[in-house]
Amino acid sequence: MLSFLLSFIVWDPSPSIFESFDRFRWYGLLFALGFIISQQIVVYFFKKEGKNPALVDQLTIYMVLGTIIGARLGHVLFYEPEKYLGNPIDILKIWEGGLASHGAAISLPIAIWLYCKRNQGLRYLWVVDRIVIVIALTGTLIRIGNLMNSEIGGKDTNSDTGIVYARDTEEILSTLRVPIESIEAYKPTDREAEVKGTGIVPVNFDVVITKGNYTKESLESILSQDIKYALTQFNSSKEFLAEPLNTPLQIEVKEQATNYLVTVKTLGRVKYPTQIFEAAGYFLIFLLLLSLWMKYKSKLPDGLLFGLFFILVFGSRFVWEFFKEVQVDFEQSMQLNMGQLLSIPLITIGLVMVIRALKKGSPKID
Repeated sequence: MLSFLLSFIVWDPSPSIFESFDRFRWYGLLFALGFIISQQIVVYFFKKEGKNPALVDQLTIYMVLGTIIGARLGHVLFYEPEKYLGNPIDILKIWEGGLASHGAAISLPIAIWLYCKRNQGLRYLWVVDRIVIVIALTGTLIRIGNLMNSEIGGKDTNSDTGIVYARDTEEILSTLRVPIESIEAYKPTDREAEVKGTGIVPVNFDVVITKGNYTKESLESILSQDIKYALTQFNSSKEFLAEPLNTPLQIEVKEQATNYLVTVKTLGRVKYPTQIFEAAGYFLIFLLLLSLWMKYKSKLPDGLLFGLFFILVFGSRFVWEFFKEVQVDFEQSMQLNMGQLLSIPLITIGLVMVIRALKKGSPKID
C-alpha cells in the first residue's frame, strides 16, 4: 500500500489563483515575482561593487521588455510562424501563451547592450555577468508557473513513477451537458491492484452535479455516453489518459441531498515531471553562479558567468528535451527537436565566452 501511495501523483491544480478571476494566474504571478526578486538582487550587486543602484530601475525595464519581446518573437518564428505571420495581430496576445526561452536568450543581451550604450560607465560584460545570475532564478519560477499550468510536460515514463496530468481532462469534463458544481481528480486508494508497473495507472474523477430534475437513472444514461466520449476522443484525453475504447465506462452515481456525486474510474498515463527537473536545475545554476560571484566578485573575468550560464542552462535544456513532449506537430519527425537545435549554438557561444574570459583574465578595476 505504501509503495502505491508513493509511486505517482495526480496533478490537477487550477492555473488561476482565484477561481472567480481567471485572468489572475500563477504563471503571471511567478513571472512577475521573478523580475521583482531579481531587481532587488541586482541592486545588491550594484551596491556591493560600488555602482549606482539607481541605475537598476532602468535596467529592469530593459530586461522585462527584452524578455517578453524576444520570447514572444522566438515562439512565433521558431515554432508557429505560419499561424502568427498569417494573423500578425495574434502576436500581441501573449496572454494566450507562447513564449520561447531561446528567443529571450537572443534578445536579452541586445537589450542590455542598448542599456549600456545609454550608461557609458558600465561595462557590458560586467552587467551581463550579473544579470544571468538572476535570470537563472527567474527561470526557476517560470518553470514552476508552467507546472501550475500543467504545460510543457514530459513523455510517458512507462513506469509507475512520475506524474499524471489531470487538469486538461477536468476542463473537458466541465463542458458536459449537465450543471456541474465541481470536479476533482485523485489517486484512488482502493485500486492498488490495477497498478501493473507499465505507467498506466488508476485515476478517479469526482464530478459533483446539481440534482435539478435529473433522476439517478436518467443521469447515468446521459453520462455513460458523454463521459466515455470525453475520455477517449479528445487529443488531450488521448495524451494524458488511457481509457479503454471498447470497454464499458466505470462510473458510480451517488444521490445526495442537493446533488449527485459521480465517480469516474479511468486510467492515466504517468509522465516525467520535466517542469520540476528544469526548475531544480535552474535553481542549482543560480546557486552556483551566485556562489562564484560572492567568492570572487571583481576578480571574475568579464564574460565568464555569461558563458557558464549559456553552457549550463542550454546544456541541461538539451538533455531535458529528450524527456519532454514535442511542443508543435512538425517536431514529431525530427531527430532533435527545435529546443535542442536552438540550444546547440547557444552552448557554443557559452564555450567561446568562457575560453575568452579565462584567456583575458581578471578585468582592471574601474
